[in-house]
Amino acid sequence: MNGLVLAIDQGTTSSRAIVFNQDRRAIGVGQQEFPQHFPASGWVEHDPEDIWQSVVATCRTALQQANCRPTDIAAIGITNQRETVVIWDEETGKPIHNAIVWQDRRTASLCRKLKAQGLEPLFARKTGLLLDPYFSGTKIAWLLDKVKGARKRAEKGELLAGTIDSFLIWRLTGGKVHATDATNASRTLVYNIRDNAWDPELLDILRIPASLLPEVKDCADDFGVTDKELFGAEIPIMGVAGDQQAATIGQACFEPGMMKSTYGTGCFALLNTGADFVSSKNRLLTTIAYRLNGKTTYALEGSIFVAGAAVQWLRDGIKVIGKAEHSGELANHADDTQNIYLVPAFVGLGAPHWDAEARGAIFGLTRNTGPAEFARAALESVAFQTRDLLDAMKKDWKVNSWKTVLRVDGGMVASDWTMQRLADILDAPVDRPTTLETTALGAAWLAGSRAGVWPDEKTFAQSWALDRRFESRMDEKQRVAKLKGWRDAVRRTLTKT
Repeated sequence: MNGLVLAIDQGTTSSRAIVFNQDRRAIGVGQQEFPQHFPASGWVEHDPEDIWQSVVATCRTALQQANCRPTDIAAIGITNQRETVVIWDEETGKPIHNAIVWQDRRTASLCRKLKAQGLEPLFARKTGLLLDPYFSGTKIAWLLDKVKGARKRAEKGELLAGTIDSFLIWRLTGGKVHATDATNASRTLVYNIRDNAWDPELLDILRIPASLLPEVKDCADDFGVTDKELFGAEIPIMGVAGDQQAATIGQACFEPGMMKSTYGTGCFALLNTGADFVSSKNRLLTTIAYRLNGKTTYALEGSIFVAGAAVQWLRDGIKVIGKAEHSGELANHADDTQNIYLVPAFVGLGAPHWDAEARGAIFGLTRNTGPAEFARAALESVAFQTRDLLDAMKKDWKVNSWKTVLRVDGGMVASDWTMQRLADILDAPVDRPTTLETTALGAAWLAGSRAGVWPDEKTFAQSWALDRRFESRMDEKQRVAKLKGWRDAVRRTLTKT
């Protein structure tokens, strides 16, 4: 049982825990969904206690399924939904409000105000981010302003704030450690990713006391040990990374020019740019891909807020499909003469548009439009949005040796139809690995390598295995026509030009 690693994958709609053996194979899995809360239009919240209970329960399930003792676990790795933020009482650990989720748009007016003051270039230069409600900083400011007594308590040092990883580390260690890693810190809007430090000027603009914030560590580092009462033994926490960065690591995208895209609730594409801090001129984000042994590796990131969530909307919202996993098969039977475009701006549009006020729209409906056409439009919207990101990346990072091969992961990539259409629209190869649990695997590698029971970066990268490569089969004329229709649909959806 040597070399076992427990990965906690705390996502937007569910929490998962996976025990990996030294061969990087999952031998125990626990998963539990938790409620989503929508208190107002464009607002999304989670109860942090629901998250906590689901994490503990899934860890216990995974350990039991793996038929191992807690003392067999060499280390824990944590990966998490990134920009979702919690503020809690330092003494009791009790949250002062529900967690505000990354999808939440309630701080759009504050972002507009800061933009009107001409501050976006300052934030972009220091953090690599744009002023959008997506990021954690304005969420923290909102909580301090809107929760009664929160600001005074924060200034007294009675409260702590952090992304979900920090909240879990605090709870897992029994309140002994308040920490995060560089990737999660890089998504807060107040972390200077050039200097690798919380930025006093940005904190002052958002009126966030520095005392609230966690210590920032490398992705593979010592984050304390779990309280013995939780799992029956103290287990060291040795790896932490935000979900998209963990997937980048799990996909072994360690070399500059390598690119991965994760298709879950949203879609997030990261391009490794190595030591280069690439300032985007095309509304992409510059972010920390990972920080190991004090060395920072950067990435260009494109964030799409709605990917798999569009299929969930078809199933749960308007009930035109029965099961999400049948969407590809249904799309394959769509009428090719109908050009239906779904712009899934349910919570605004992310990169490269960043229009927080845009809302979803469907174009091209006819009397004959049915479930198959809706399914195809939803799946194609993911491919079109990815193409927009790829085009922006090519403009931002002009390196001659960069040949686009997209490594993919997430729930949507199990659909052959979707992956083929993605390759068609991108006009580039799409590689699906044999291991689809890349996010959890990335967190596990960080912890396992730190604990000395898993291989180094190079050896781990060599173990990446291809399941299937999808090559473009679409006629160029058809692709150009489809992209033209998509861009027209987006133009008509945007609220700002």
